[in-house]
Amino acid sequence: MSESSLAEILRARGLRLTAQRQLILQAVLDLGHATPEQVHTAVREVAAGVNITTIYRTLELLERIGLVTHTHLSHGSPTYHAAGEDQHVHLVCRDCGAIDEIDPELLRPLADQVASQRGFRVDIGHVSLFGVCVRCENGDRK
Repeated sequence: MSESSLAEILRARGLRLTAQRQLILQAVLDLGHATPEQVHTAVREVAAGVNITTIYRTLELLERIGLVTHTHLSHGSPTYHAAGEDQHVHLVCRDCGAIDEIDPELLRPLADQVASQRGFRVDIGHVSLFGVCVRCENGDRK
């Protein structure tokens, strides 16, 4: 996302573009899937004075305005990624921590069944499945 696009989005919501907001969004875009701690590490390489509280607050703001979204890929911090990406289901390896993605439509039959039986609409794009990746299963972890 260009600096001018981000500035326009923020201005439209009565906010201003700060260097910290720009650095944090860029870190999420560069990292792909990142916890606040990983974003903090990336941002501190450029701006050492940015604290973790600022990272959390800014990620919450960026999510509120629709630029990033989060999911929970473990028991720890949420993982953020760009909201403009296609929705996807996360596959998380419990052994090596690798994260892969699949098309959420693979879960559509299950989501439809849950909706018809329980009246509950599943947000398929916010799902994470945990298991063991093929590399770990085959003992090929590196």
